[in-house]
Amino acid sequence: MRRLPGDPSEEDDVKSMIRVDHAGEYGAMRIYAGQLAVMRDSAKRKLVEHMARQEKQHLQTFEQLMRTRKVRPTVLMPLWHVAGFALGAATALMGEKAAFACTVAVEEVIDKHYAAQRERLGGNESVLAQTIEKFRAEEVQHRDMGLEQGAEEAPLYPALSVAIKGASRLAIWLSTRI
Repeated sequence: MRRLPGDPSEEDDVKSMIRVDHAGEYGAMRIYAGQLAVMRDSAKRKLVEHMARQEKQHLQTFEQLMRTRKVRPTVLMPLWHVAGFALGAATALMGEKAAFACTVAVEEVIDKHYAAQRERLGGNESVLAQTIEKFRAEEVQHRDMGLEQGAEEAPLYPALSVAIKGASRLAIWLSTRI
């Protein structure tokens, strides 16, 4: 990628990617924690637990990258802690299909986000690029699982999807910068 005067260095750009991805995986863990707090006896609980386990692995990977590359987390982590849980619990309270609609909306944004990061890395940072691509594939699987569980049948699905996608894009924008 060609850099212009005033653009962040490649190292700073990579650190920003790691910071925002860490925040996103943390937020995903909190969303699933909120959903699982509500979906105590749900037949779909095992599926949500499976997705949460994968998100935990993603989070652990980014935590390790933050340590080795000396990347500071976003200062917005306390906000993502509360907001993620609240989003997960609220959608689960609306019903299982709404909980899966949340997953679908978030993962559609993350799919594009990871694809853009992969593109920005180009041929550089091959290990990070492979990690992002692996996680992207798992996020797409989560989206597909949500669709298979009837996410699009959730009450007010179009509005719910637009709102969650907008919030996800805002969280990405903020976590990249703050």
